[in-house]
Amino acid sequence: MRRIVVCADDYALSPGVSRAIRELVSHGRLNAVSVMTVIPGFEQECASLASMPSPIPLAIGLHATLTGSFAPLAALPFKTTDGKFPPLAKLLPPLGFLRIDRQAVKAEVAAQIAAFRKAFGRAPDFVDGHQHVQLMPGVRVPFLEAVLEAAPKAWVRQCGAAAGASARGGKARLLEFLSRGFRRQARRIGLVFNPAFSGAYDFSTAESFGALFARFLDALPERGVVMCHPGFVDAELVTRDPLTGRREAEYKFLAGNDFPAALARAGASLA
Repeated sequence: MRRIVVCADDYALSPGVSRAIRELVSHGRLNAVSVMTVIPGFEQECASLASMPSPIPLAIGLHATLTGSFAPLAALPFKTTDGKFPPLAKLLPPLGFLRIDRQAVKAEVAAQIAAFRKAFGRAPDFVDGHQHVQLMPGVRVPFLEAVLEAAPKAWVRQCGAAAGASARGGKARLLEFLSRGFRRQARRIGLVFNPAFSGAYDFSTAESFGALFARFLDALPERGVVMCHPGFVDAELVTRDPLTGRREAEYKFLAGNDFPAALARAGASLA
């Protein structure tokens, strides 16, 4: 059996998202959760997660956030008129590379790690990025430096496919390309990263999440990470993030009988 990591992103984004993730954790359907610390009231959601039992070991990490309509804890990586994080497009090269304040990135990631540590009483098990922002040129170096200084035992998420496997879809290929530099830098400074990643797809697709998930498992090695975004739609989610209905489709699959059956067919289990 390949022991893999199925990680739910965006914990604390909204009450509905957090509740759905906790339900999956309580039934052993997830073995990793990535927490946002820039959401007002996230501490209460963290207390609920930390106090609940899980039938399998659960890794809890930081979902470092530098994009979206959220206020920073310490510093803006890119100056905006409303004082909130910019949309992801603003951080993309070439212009984003030139405008990113790298010291602000490092300070903000460090502040979010500190907020996580205060909420959970310990450092995160891993650190990744909302909208894969950790991979962006101009962000990756200060991001990794902040992790190295504040949580050196945490692993960081790279988003490339398994060695020898081809990334499927334009989004996955872009993440693979951006991950090359991220892996080189993480390796250079001595941070551990996951050997492979899957779970990226076009959220506008009509294809069932079950069919997508089966492909996510193809060639995924031991300790490979599958990203997911389960959740229940509520008013807070609608105002904070454009990804809504697909979250409920992902939750339904992960909570149902088809999920363990898909793992069994692929010879995979939750690490």
